[in-house]
Amino acid sequence: MPAATLAHWRKWKSGRLWLVALRLHLMAVLALAASAWGQDADQLGTLPPVVIEAPADPLLGNAESASAGRINREEIQERPLLRPAEVLEAVPGLIVTQHSGDGKANQYFLRGFNLDHGTDFATSLLGMPINMPSHAHGQGYSDLQFLIPELVDRVSYRKGPYAAEQGDFSAAGSADIDYVRTLPRDYVEGTLGDHGFGRLLLAGTGHVEDGNLLYALETGVNDGPWVVPENHSKWNGLLRYSEGTRDDGWSLTGMAYTAQWTSTDQVARRAIGNGLISPYGSLDSSDGGIAHRFSLAWEAATRDGDRWTRAHAFAISNQLQLWSNFTYCQDSIALTGNCNRGDQFTQYERRTVAGGDYSGGGGFDVRGTPAQWRGGVQLRQDWIPVLGLGLTTRRQPVYQISQDSVREGRLGAFGELELAWTPTFRSIFGLRVDGYRFNVRSDTTVNSGARRAGIGSPKLALIFGPFDKTEFYANLARGFHSNDARGVTARQSADPRDPAFGGAVTPAPGVVRATASELGLRAQPLPGWNTSLALWRLDLDSELKYDADTGLTVPFNPSRREGLEWSNRSTPLPHLELEVDLSKSRARYTSYSSNPASPLYSAGPYVAEAVDTTAGVRLQGDAGRWSYGATMRYFGPRALIEDNSVRSASSSEVNVQLSRHFEGGMLVRLEVLNLLDRRVSDIDYYYTSQLRGEAAPVNDLVTHPAEPRGYRLSARVPF
Repeated sequence: MPAATLAHWRKWKSGRLWLVALRLHLMAVLALAASAWGQDADQLGTLPPVVIEAPADPLLGNAESASAGRINREEIQERPLLRPAEVLEAVPGLIVTQHSGDGKANQYFLRGFNLDHGTDFATSLLGMPINMPSHAHGQGYSDLQFLIPELVDRVSYRKGPYAAEQGDFSAAGSADIDYVRTLPRDYVEGTLGDHGFGRLLLAGTGHVEDGNLLYALETGVNDGPWVVPENHSKWNGLLRYSEGTRDDGWSLTGMAYTAQWTSTDQVARRAIGNGLISPYGSLDSSDGGIAHRFSLAWEAATRDGDRWTRAHAFAISNQLQLWSNFTYCQDSIALTGNCNRGDQFTQYERRTVAGGDYSGGGGFDVRGTPAQWRGGVQLRQDWIPVLGLGLTTRRQPVYQISQDSVREGRLGAFGELELAWTPTFRSIFGLRVDGYRFNVRSDTTVNSGARRAGIGSPKLALIFGPFDKTEFYANLARGFHSNDARGVTARQSADPRDPAFGGAVTPAPGVVRATASELGLRAQPLPGWNTSLALWRLDLDSELKYDADTGLTVPFNPSRREGLEWSNRSTPLPHLELEVDLSKSRARYTSYSSNPASPLYSAGPYVAEAVDTTAGVRLQGDAGRWSYGATMRYFGPRALIEDNSVRSASSSEVNVQLSRHFEGGMLVRLEVLNLLDRRVSDIDYYYTSQLRGEAAPVNDLVTHPAEPRGYRLSARVPF
């Protein structure tokens, strides 16, 4: 064992192993209770069998575009994962990364977007929206750290805003995640890894009356490779009662999650180059966060022939507080003349979300032409009584920038009509209408107010084929994302870090329209080989948005993104599945000015941090009692400023997993993450910052390094 790894292990062992032992004892008690419960359940009846199907993308005859699909449970379970949200990397072309601690929402990239924490990619779990509007840290904040990958049944994804049922935050795409209703065996699984990683999972199913009760309890700790240990600790639990099936049944799910951590944020490259810190060092050891999430979700569905209905209702309680320092001493020196305080700031919120939806559909004839209709309504209300931004030093408050209370409501309705004109031609016309009401009460009175916004989004799809196992698609649609309510009502800068502090600001529009088009095909050129190709374009009316880090509305210009995607899935050998994906994109402002005084000012036409190229390869197979999975991800270089004079380096990582299955259901699994030990960046930015001792701010590349090679060994014991 390398000396550095041995030192990490000894440090973790002495400081945190007792915590793992305590949690293991608790989980063992729960496992014994669950085992007794399971014995009682066996007397009541036998659990229904679990059937694992082969991968089932919607291919020929029922897809609406070339860039929609579904990832099933078997595929997800064989993916080696560093973080829970990396389940979404099963979506072709989607990159999931991180620039801070493991308790914070991930950073997402897709189709020429730096999606930040989710602004233009909509995610949902069990019908509950994950994206949070008017969030303390960023619009559409999509935190999936509470996801339990072992429970994921399937991920249905769409790229582009072509489905009428998808509304806010779905301009680049969307993913709907569903959990299983039953597990084939109850089990306890423990995982140990280097860098102080430990995880325990208790999961199983009990038979209750006419239904099933799925339960899971997860706990974990992690220090990471950082000089300042992450001290990440989380608890995560779920209970799901269900009757029937997903398409004809109902379920009620309760979830609870809590986490706390210390984060090593992105650091200036010059701080590493001049020896001030190591590549895994920190410039503010008190950065980090605390998160709590509790939710209750109900869903019901019926099916009678080709007629169906589906309904969801949900309630979510969410709390988050983040402490971050991205500029180190720049603002402190500008405000006070020294760096005694530092540039740390805090963002915090407490919110309650409630809402639901109802949809249905069925078939009928229009003068002999087969037709299908789909439609529904969606309602969501966010109450955010505490939404704040302030300056801090080592997590202690120094200055309150803003303290707001926000109420935001959304009502949406959609409908689609699909007509099969001939056996080889069908069309889908859809329309979506959304209305918003923003209400802000700010401690800066002029920034308070109420605003309304609305938008209509038509959709059109033309599908030709199949012709010799090939189908062609033409899609045209409009979509949108909403803006932070604080930016919609803002009139004055309340941030002392802003040179224009106290001056007027330009309010952001309530919603920003996106116009998308796509040409694509799906084909099965050979038995066992499915391929899809998509040529797409997406225009945003404006990239103007509210920046939650500064409390300012940031003007950005209208933009265009376009690209080509190619996805392949094949079974070249029995018991072996291969996927290869490639995407190329181009992101440019369609209008900008070189005049710094202009609201359309930009140093160039490039959309900063927009991903250009991604590629992915996945292998999955089994041989007797052995199974394996391997993934390779390529994250291409990106323009970091608008004139393209500074670009990030590319990065690639390989992760592998090998599992041994034993009689009786026991499983042992080894994961090797970053197999080739590539010293690359998780994320790169370019902006102005000032280190302690520097006479003036410096424009520099800042980075968050990817974690080095890591090992995780798991043992799953059924009971």
